[in-house]
Amino acid sequence: MLSECNNLILIEDIAEYLNSFLAVKQFAISERGGVYLPSLRPIKCLGLALEPGVELLEWVNTQHLDALFLHRPWKLKPELIPPDCGVISYHLPFDESLTVGFNPRLAQVLNMSQLEVLGEKENRAIGMLGKIPTQSFMQLCSCITQVFGGHEQICTSIHTNVSSIAVVGAITEKLVYEAVARGVEVYITGQLRQPAVEAIQKTKIGVIAVGHRRSESWGLRTLAGVLQERWFNLKVVVSNN
Repeated sequence: MLSECNNLILIEDIAEYLNSFLAVKQFAISERGGVYLPSLRPIKCLGLALEPGVELLEWVNTQHLDALFLHRPWKLKPELIPPDCGVISYHLPFDESLTVGFNPRLAQVLNMSQLEVLGEKENRAIGMLGKIPTQSFMQLCSCITQVFGGHEQICTSIHTNVSSIAVVGAITEKLVYEAVARGVEVYITGQLRQPAVEAIQKTKIGVIAVGHRRSESWGLRTLAGVLQERWFNLKVVVSNN
C-alpha cells in the first residue's frame, strides 16, 4: 500500500519551482533571486507584493500569511514581519518573464501570434513582436487599458488599423527603428524614454506606455495564477498596494 503523499509546501519548494519557471540560470548569480529569508514554516497562504509597505505586518497578520513573495525586498525590516515568516524574492527574472517583455502569457492575452524576439540584453530576449487580429488603434488602446488597468502615455499611430505589435521591456531609438523595419505598427512598453522620442516622431509608430508599476502589478497577478496552477491547496493573496 502506498504511503500518503506529503502535502506540505515549504518555501524551498516554491523557490525551486520559480527558479525553473523564471529560467533564472540565464542570469548572473547575484540577479537570480530565490529564498530571501528562510523559514521552516509550512505554507498554506502566500502573499505577493511588489515591495514592503508600512502596513505589511498588519496585512500579514490579517491575511494569516505564512510566507511572502516580494519583488523588491531591499527595504524590508525584520520587525515588519513575524519571525517565522519566510520571504522569496525575484527581481530581474520576474521583470523579464512576467511584465512587458518576451512574455508568452501576455502574448496569449493580447492574442498575439507568430512571435519573434525584438531586442536582447546579455543574450536574453527583452521583447517580442507578433501579429494580432486587425483592429483599430483605439481598439488596441482600449484592450491595453483593460489588461493593465490604465496607461501612462500614448503616441498615436499613423496606421488607422493595426495588425502587428511589439511588446518590449525598453524603448530606445535603435529598437524603434528596428521595430518599424520589421513591420511593427504599435510599440507597447512600460515607460516612454526621452532618447526614443525623436525616432517615434520620425517613424510615426504608435506607442502605448502602460506604466512601470502597472506592468509589475499585471505580473504579480499572473504569478498568483501560476502558483495556484502548481499547488491546488495553496492560497495566494495579492497585495493591492
